[in-house]
Amino acid sequence: MTERRSAPISSRRQPKQARSTGLVATILEAALQVLAKEGANRFTTTRVAERAGVSVGSVYQYFPNKASILFRLQSDEWRQTTEMLCGILEDAQRPPLERLRMLVHAFIRSECEEAGMRVALSDAAPLYRDAPEAHEARAAGDRTVQAFMQEALPDASEATRALAGDLITTTFGAVGKQFSESPRTDAEIEAYADAMADMFCAYLQSLGHGQKKRTSRSAQR
Repeated sequence: MTERRSAPISSRRQPKQARSTGLVATILEAALQVLAKEGANRFTTTRVAERAGVSVGSVYQYFPNKASILFRLQSDEWRQTTEMLCGILEDAQRPPLERLRMLVHAFIRSECEEAGMRVALSDAAPLYRDAPEAHEARAAGDRTVQAFMQEALPDASEATRALAGDLITTTFGAVGKQFSESPRTDAEIEAYADAMADMFCAYLQSLGHGQKKRTSRSAQR
């Protein structure tokens, strides 16, 4: 049986001139508006073209299908999140747990500010989530988290660090989405982020203390 190939989701070409760059920006802004108004199920290239005030053919010059437009919107969001992640977690001038606390606050606030769009993109995820490009985009953030865990838990085993990183990133995604689905005040965001940061920091501290005790007992034998 022939394995079904996924539809391409990468852009057809990258704009090289200012005019082309402006056209792509117009298309993407229109796509955001259509997605916010119509949702993922009613999102079409025709609606995007109408909103952008261009022909459908102009859209197809850069995006082969609606999945490629949605993936571009999602990859831009991933890129922004990854830049935030790297900027905070790679700041070696601050202690690891302080960086983690800063990241929690920045992430939760970002989730609340962009809640509507994130929910819409999440609904559209089945169109592109299994594509190689999607896996590559997520891998960049995973590498940053792994490097941070190695710094935060230098005495822990690789398996322990991997588990800690996976638990924290999974909790970020699930809890952040659920919390941001309802309108939140600044005070609520701060209180929730503080509690979440306390939980993560206590978890990493417990892992670090436990590993040091095991290492100490092994050295005494």
